[in-house]
Amino acid sequence: MQPGSQPFETLTGIGLYTPAEAGRLLRIPPARITRWLRGHEAGGRRYERLWTPQADLGEDGLFLGFRDLQEVRVAAAFIARGLSPQRVRRAIDLARCVLRDEHPLSTARFRTDGRSVFLQVAEEDGETRLLDLLRGQFAFREIVERSLSNLDYDEDGIPQRWWPLGRGKAIVLDPARSFGQPIEAETAVPVDVLAAAAEAEGSPEAAARAWDVPVRAVKRALAFRQAMAASAA
Repeated sequence: MQPGSQPFETLTGIGLYTPAEAGRLLRIPPARITRWLRGHEAGGRRYERLWTPQADLGEDGLFLGFRDLQEVRVAAAFIARGLSPQRVRRAIDLARCVLRDEHPLSTARFRTDGRSVFLQVAEEDGETRLLDLLRGQFAFREIVERSLSNLDYDEDGIPQRWWPLGRGKAIVLDPARSFGQPIEAETAVPVDVLAAAAEAEGSPEAAARAWDVPVRAVKRALAFRQAMAASAA
């Protein structure tokens, strides 16, 4: 680990992903993720990164934490709705001040209508209002659909677990387990371990016997791997 980088023990519980891993999980080109988190130059102009990643390994390379993974997911959804990265960066800066959270974009309180970004605010009168972060005023309008789905949040709206293919597929990313790598939810065994066992043993049934897990757990891991490979093709 390089001087000035984050101590390895502080990475426990936040997850750890390379841009390539994040790209496969999010179905976003890794180069785009790198640009957003490192900044880049284009047309003689410097564009700063959208936010500072959770994981700082110095010169060992760019890595994302679990919150970064979800921030990228939301940023991509906002940009897909027509917002420029610069407007997303401005919304992040404003929301960081409002929520006092270094990774505000991944909270459950963000919304967009394709033109601006709103922060959901509950008022004392019981009404739900949307604070327009790009105009600095409250907007009275319907809450647009969340950009995030298949997430488990804590009571403060902070994402805790992500089910990338939906809960029914039983594959989950939990930063508190296996450094946030995909695991089979029923057994808590990493997807890569079960998939590799199936390849080594020659069948899901043989892998299940070797690992003393249900055959369905191995098949879920293989299905997830296939889904990720298909999305990357």
